[in-house]
Amino acid sequence: MAYISTNPFDGQILQRFDEFSDAELEQKLEAAQRCFHDKWQHMSFKERRAIVARAAALMRERAEPLARLITLEMGKLIAQSQGEVAISAAILDYYAEHAETFLAPEKLKTSKGEATVESEPVGVLLGVEPWNFPYYQIARFAAPNLMAGNVVMVKQAANVPQCALAFTELMKDAGAPEGAYTNLFISKDQVARVIDDVRVRGVALTGSEAAGAVVAARAGKNLKKSTLELGGSDAFIVLDDADMALALKHAVSGRMGNAGQACTASKRFIVVDAVADAFLDKFQSALSAFAPGDPLDKTTQLAPLSSQEALDTLLGQVEEAVEHGAKLLMGGKRIPDQAGAFMQPTVLTDISADNPAYPQEFFGPVAMFFRVPDEAAAIKLANDSPFGLGGSVFSQDIERARRVARQIDTGMVFINSAAVSMPDLPFGGVKNSGYGRELSAAGIMEFVNRKLIRVA
Repeated sequence: MAYISTNPFDGQILQRFDEFSDAELEQKLEAAQRCFHDKWQHMSFKERRAIVARAAALMRERAEPLARLITLEMGKLIAQSQGEVAISAAILDYYAEHAETFLAPEKLKTSKGEATVESEPVGVLLGVEPWNFPYYQIARFAAPNLMAGNVVMVKQAANVPQCALAFTELMKDAGAPEGAYTNLFISKDQVARVIDDVRVRGVALTGSEAAGAVVAARAGKNLKKSTLELGGSDAFIVLDDADMALALKHAVSGRMGNAGQACTASKRFIVVDAVADAFLDKFQSALSAFAPGDPLDKTTQLAPLSSQEALDTLLGQVEEAVEHGAKLLMGGKRIPDQAGAFMQPTVLTDISADNPAYPQEFFGPVAMFFRVPDEAAAIKLANDSPFGLGGSVFSQDIERARRVARQIDTGMVFINSAAVSMPDLPFGGVKNSGYGRELSAAGIMEFVNRKLIRVA
């Protein structure tokens, strides 16, 4: 299968790239192993910092063409693409600056002798990354692990190959030696062989539940550590004392950012009955104002989905939900007279627990609306999901919001805000949303050997 760059706004094929042959893949694996053993793990933090920080600086210098590539390949609004470039550079800088502190030897208190725990790199790592944030997802995998002394190989999604090559060129121009950062245009079968390869010591995946299960099983069979960041169906809880204007602002941005194609997007809107009518009326009004257009045009409000396949999947989910009793309050169709993969902003309600839509993730501009009698019911409904990535709680009583947040079974909860990502905030979930953490100090500890050294 070729890696094909297609503009989802007009369906035009931009470029095609062949998959690596097995011989090319072997050469890449050997170069990565050689780089780790002969050079990268032996470099000082200062030397690695210079390369990673230079990559951040180059990313900012090339912000315009890098952002344009995102928009051309997966359809993101250009302003949001620019934002992705900015946070990706910030992640590179964050680990360049803080890695040495995070990995400093830890002296232990012990009754006899002296003991320290030191953090050592483990070797060659494989990252399997998605299309929806093609630089950000790479940065949060590559930056901490490169600074820890590991080398990384990245298998990017097949529909964003130009972004993959642009990031590879960035690392090369920043001074990374051959094998420190490697892009892989490979098939699913080749991914399996890479995980099996004795030279590869760990694997991180961001993607679907199905892909996560396959990768985790393969890594486990080979006794290799894995981290998984999978799907989400984040609850957005609005309590009766919420600041309604604030809640609505974040509800719209939380559902419509990246055309709704984010694992941490707000997807299940759970609103206490006392304020439900007012919230729903204004929420629908705000969504109806989104107009489609060229995502490269800064005035465009609604971007296309990443592909025709993504649009067809979402349309099918909505149709199935309605067939099983859900009520379609607005949208639910492809936007007419548009060549690209545009979906109308959509709101579903009256979704019963036996509706196939109830446990699903809607990866696009589709909101599920639930009305509940009180706080306890909101918590119960929020937790009645196979996912456990993030969530939001809106209340003007911060202690009340904290109490609710502590009872939500997720890896992250945001009070009076839709989900946000920052370099110094740990990112990850529980249940079917995966395991392990990225970003913050936690993100650099996933693939290091915490070695005890004791002097008797």
